[in-house]
Amino acid sequence: MVDAMELLRSNLSRVRIPEPTNRIYKQECCVSFDTPKSEGGLFIDMSSFLAFGKDYVNWNYEKTGNPVYLHIKQTKKVVSEDRPSKKPTILAIGVEGGFGSVEPEYEETYNITILPEYASLPFPSVELPEKVRLAVDAILMAEGAERKEQVAAWIAEKQVSAYAMNLQQLDNGVIVPPSGWKCAKCDQTENLWLNLTDGMILCGRRNWDGTGGNNHAVEHYNETKYPLAVKLGTITADLEAADVFSYPEDESVIDPLLPQHLAHFGIDFSALQKTELTTAERELNQNTNFDWNRIQESGEDVEPLYGPGYTGLVNLGNSCYLASTMQVAYTTHAFRTRYYTNQSLKSAFDAAPADPTVDLNMQLTKLGHGLLSGKYSIPSSEDALEFFLHLLEQVERVNTGKPKLDPSRFFKFGIEDRIQCPSGKVTYNRRFDYILSLNIPLNQATNKGQLEAFQKRKGEGESEGKETAAGEVVRPRVPLEACLASYSAPEEYHRSRVTTGLTSFPDYLVLHMRKFVMEDGWVPKKLDVYIDVPDTIDISHMRSKGLQLGEELLPESAGDDEAEMTRLVANENIVSQLLCMGFSQTLCEKAAINTSNVGVEEAMNWLLSHLDDPDIDVPISHESQNATVSVDQSKVETLLSFGFQEEVARTALIATGGDIEKATDWIFSNPDASSTSDVDTTGNSSAAASVDADLPDGPGRYRLLGFVSHIGTSTHCGHYVAHIYKDGRWVIFNDEKVGASVNPPKDMGYLYFFERMAD
Repeated sequence: MVDAMELLRSNLSRVRIPEPTNRIYKQECCVSFDTPKSEGGLFIDMSSFLAFGKDYVNWNYEKTGNPVYLHIKQTKKVVSEDRPSKKPTILAIGVEGGFGSVEPEYEETYNITILPEYASLPFPSVELPEKVRLAVDAILMAEGAERKEQVAAWIAEKQVSAYAMNLQQLDNGVIVPPSGWKCAKCDQTENLWLNLTDGMILCGRRNWDGTGGNNHAVEHYNETKYPLAVKLGTITADLEAADVFSYPEDESVIDPLLPQHLAHFGIDFSALQKTELTTAERELNQNTNFDWNRIQESGEDVEPLYGPGYTGLVNLGNSCYLASTMQVAYTTHAFRTRYYTNQSLKSAFDAAPADPTVDLNMQLTKLGHGLLSGKYSIPSSEDALEFFLHLLEQVERVNTGKPKLDPSRFFKFGIEDRIQCPSGKVTYNRRFDYILSLNIPLNQATNKGQLEAFQKRKGEGESEGKETAAGEVVRPRVPLEACLASYSAPEEYHRSRVTTGLTSFPDYLVLHMRKFVMEDGWVPKKLDVYIDVPDTIDISHMRSKGLQLGEELLPESAGDDEAEMTRLVANENIVSQLLCMGFSQTLCEKAAINTSNVGVEEAMNWLLSHLDDPDIDVPISHESQNATVSVDQSKVETLLSFGFQEEVARTALIATGGDIEKATDWIFSNPDASSTSDVDTTGNSSAAASVDADLPDGPGRYRLLGFVSHIGTSTHCGHYVAHIYKDGRWVIFNDEKVGASVNPPKDMGYLYFFERMAD
């Protein structure tokens, strides 16, 4: 019989005591979704501190030779069914202190296991070598790397304001009464904010739906720059619950000196009662409105589904956008075959580096097997656009040079802009994208009569002090066909006529509905609209025809009038995403143009580094624009001498303001720049054909595969839910909850996923 203690002592050199900087994985297997709660528990490598499920720990032993593991096993305790639930304390779902965070209690046991014999020794035990005891204690006391990453990524906790400790408070004799508050500039008596510098009481921001306030508090900040305000009605003896907002930091914050700051205006916080919701609580209240219930199919008798392909994903705090998007992605043949059917967990693990948790291929394979195998789909007792683009870009990057293995290419398509100047001459510019982003033409609503009648009823009700019930609201209904037609419709840009079409049709067509727009003053607003989406669409009419017989191309040496028309046009997708961040149209267009439309990140970096330019707010003129995109030829020649292509060199210099050193770093940081920037195929049909040669193409008829819906007033808050058509029925994926959809809200999608129909 194997002596476990003797085996352990002979392998003590393979045991490490973790340092504070070591990442320790102890909540989840790095190649599967096994946890300490799984049937076989979890094995932590006491050398690398990576965690493995019982079916995978031997793979690690074979690969590394590390024999000593801490085995953690959690067994559910039997508890009374009448145990009271805890009140949520943070704006999160499925985590401690958040909504739905009532978890069963578990009993945890530990053992030291030595492979390959699987000899076992109990822990704690005074008989264990001191080095092992110290190592285990350090592992158990450390916060798991998985948990650290979750908290850092998904829970936006309030921070202490940088303005709190040295806040100026005016000695102006203002004393705030304990009740009877009213905005100093209007008749608002709710949603009132006390400026902590001068004691002014003013109403809050106007919400996208017209509720809230009249913006007087934020206007006061813009005039005075007094930074902090507290929401009256949220101040109680529990000062931690008070809603303090920092205007320059543009977020809710903590004011450690709030008692003193309130006392300055004669406020006894211990005597006040809560009368209003905080900003976070108001956002959470969305789960009772009509849209929330409809998208989640609340109240419907949803049949739970289990098995391969019906596995949910636990919400990490506000990771619903990730869960809903990945559910749809792994429904496509491209992702399913690449990361599940054609790749085993073992092959991905063998090909991974020493730390498989940082290998994208390993983690996407892990997710694919987790979602599609059915292993984790068992009965239980219990910002999506940007993420999807980021996912595809990362997948494309790691598969560079291996197009047959790259699932992102099945989503990629070519776009061609036809620009016609006043002389009648034309030029063509090409670019690529993964998502077709569509404006929503509200003037094309099909229910204008119902809308007019509703607005009349709403106005009459408001005059009588009545509120409109959520179920009675009438929203514009816009056909998807109208959104597609708007994309292809000619537009006028500075006397130029621009028409956009697709040069190729992808296997999977992703449509993004631009529900988030900017109102006057660059205030973000979410369009309250329904999109009538059919089960099948045909976009054949959107194919670009290229240079036509009789068209005259604009020569590169065009005169002033024509050269003016051929200047770089700001990429609409880049501009729209920057607009959503709160920048003006002029700034967004300048940023896109000065970085050659390479991408949002590059445009943002340029914008942040040029905000102090004296002419940054000057509207774009033909002369200034041509000047900003000009590049010193000597610097181009210098980069050419390094071996870079001229197009890439020019793009890098433009993106970095002409700095050669920064341009070199930019090129190495953007290895795909030459393929992702606009491709000018003017007058070169063979070059144009070669650009699209590697992209999938085919007929323009598509079937709706799934859609992701968003609930809330901003892409940074609310909730995302996925609906997917599979096995002949619609299925709802609401984080870890998966069920047969009763009434899929196809008209409320934010992202729509279509797959090409077979001929």
